[in-house]
Amino acid sequence: MNIDKATMVYFSPTGTTKRILEGIIEGFQVAVVKQIDLTLPAAKTQDFVIKQDDFAIIGAPVYGGRIPVIAAQRLKQLKADKTPAVIVVVYGNRAFEDALLELSELVKEVGFIPIAAGAFIGEHSYSTRATPIAVGRPDAQDLIQAREFGAMIRKKMGAMQNLDATAALPLPGNFPYIDYGAWPEMSPIILEDLCTLCGECAAVCPTGAITVGTTVLTDKKLCIRCCACVKSCPIEARVMEEPLIKQIAQWLSTTCQERKAPDIFV
Repeated sequence: MNIDKATMVYFSPTGTTKRILEGIIEGFQVAVVKQIDLTLPAAKTQDFVIKQDDFAIIGAPVYGGRIPVIAAQRLKQLKADKTPAVIVVVYGNRAFEDALLELSELVKEVGFIPIAAGAFIGEHSYSTRATPIAVGRPDAQDLIQAREFGAMIRKKMGAMQNLDATAALPLPGNFPYIDYGAWPEMSPIILEDLCTLCGECAAVCPTGAITVGTTVLTDKKLCIRCCACVKSCPIEARVMEEPLIKQIAQWLSTTCQERKAPDIFV
């Protein structure tokens, strides 16, 4: 199969998933003709069509071993017609558990045929200076591996004659998927003595949970704890102070220090 164009599809609140996809595309050596960013609230009102003669690379982060609920909802807005796709999940150096299998089933439901898959590592959403978790990842080594993965996909697709005959990928994961369970309503807080009301936190929020006026208000019911607001604040006026999250971050920082490498399935 000769592929000369690609569509990037991603849900990437802190940018790590997007960077991995860009690395894979670079290794695949194909022009990106379209980017479908499912991260922000505007995406939930749109339907996206990807044609049969296109190629898609689809990525999402891993939250608790699963695809984030809001990301899954927006992925279901995609429409494809036996379009070949590479699927990618990005996790914070703990485990990706059922997420890659879940993403595969999601994209198949809307008309894609997964021909390769990868699980890469990105800096954890809960990583801070006090509790570092995969800091700076994806780093240079990760991006080299992403480009190598892209080259492998190019080679595989160059040898393919019939997409319908593509064998199912042997992906790890289990049915039923891991149950998220019930979480208490939580969100980062604003340090009002530092905050300049610049609005950057509201601009990057995937669910529109943040409103900036004379102060900054956060709807905890909408917060998905992606910490995009925390990581994007230019003066560190946005912080996660919830005891449960800080406890989890401390555990992850202590137990997930060993560098994990990407898992790929081609």
